[in-house]
Amino acid sequence: MSKNVLVELSEAMAEAVENAGKATVMVNARRRMPASGILYASDLILTADHVVEREEDIKIVFGDNTEKSASLAGRDPGSDLAVLKVNGSAGIVAAMTKTPGRVGQIVLALGRPTNEGIQASLGTISAVGGPVRTGRGAILEQYIRTDSIPYPGFSGGPLVAADGSVVGINTSGLGHGASLTIPAALAWKIGETLASHGHIRRGYLGIRSQTVEIPESARSSLKSQQETGLLIVGIEKDSPSSKGGLMVGDILTSVNGTPVLHHDELFAILTGEIVGKSTPIEVLRGGTKAVVNVVIGERK
Repeated sequence: MSKNVLVELSEAMAEAVENAGKATVMVNARRRMPASGILYASDLILTADHVVEREEDIKIVFGDNTEKSASLAGRDPGSDLAVLKVNGSAGIVAAMTKTPGRVGQIVLALGRPTNEGIQASLGTISAVGGPVRTGRGAILEQYIRTDSIPYPGFSGGPLVAADGSVVGINTSGLGHGASLTIPAALAWKIGETLASHGHIRRGYLGIRSQTVEIPESARSSLKSQQETGLLIVGIEKDSPSSKGGLMVGDILTSVNGTPVLHHDELFAILTGEIVGKSTPIEVLRGGTKAVVNVVIGERK
């Protein structure tokens, strides 16, 4: 008898839900309906920041209905991610997918918003994009969009592949209520920083700028074929840029050796270890290349 492809697919999807569901937890950290989270280390849970309304007395319910308390280890409103630390080892840890999500890939959004068990929504990846500005003074390097239904309480839960590995973390807290998925590699990276430092450091220069075309004659000075940069049209008083020597009329072309073609790239560069450090900023000043060292400020 020939194999039924639909039955095989159905069984594979059910097995994926069962596997990933073991690391998908209920997060009770707000007054209304609980949300979901994913166990990504033996005592650490990744969830959506907007579902964590209290920092202590957080209740976590696991797949076997055991309950443990947790506290907030770190949060980042800019990416809408939070890390919770469970009191004691929590069991099975989720496996991150080995390959990035691809458009057309069949995926499952999982959630555990109640004690009744794991819930799932089938869909496909419809878009992979980024960087995108989140509206919280941050840039999300990459995002995934799917056509799976984000049921209530699914925020913070995983998006999983057919083998049950985690493709990303789902949240409705970034896209004006629309559900987006933060790719697993990026979510894990943010999670590690939050667990270690409690927050994500985001920098600023204190400039107003606009994207302009770099004249052909000036590209030889840069020794680059970079076509655009940021024309500085305003500098805040006592800002890192004013203290470092940047000037109105400079065309900012790179930060720490990384080309800057538009605003979103500048936002993405001014994150993490670069904050608080003296950093070389390359500009065109009067058509000639100049390098100014600026101590990057930290955005509060």
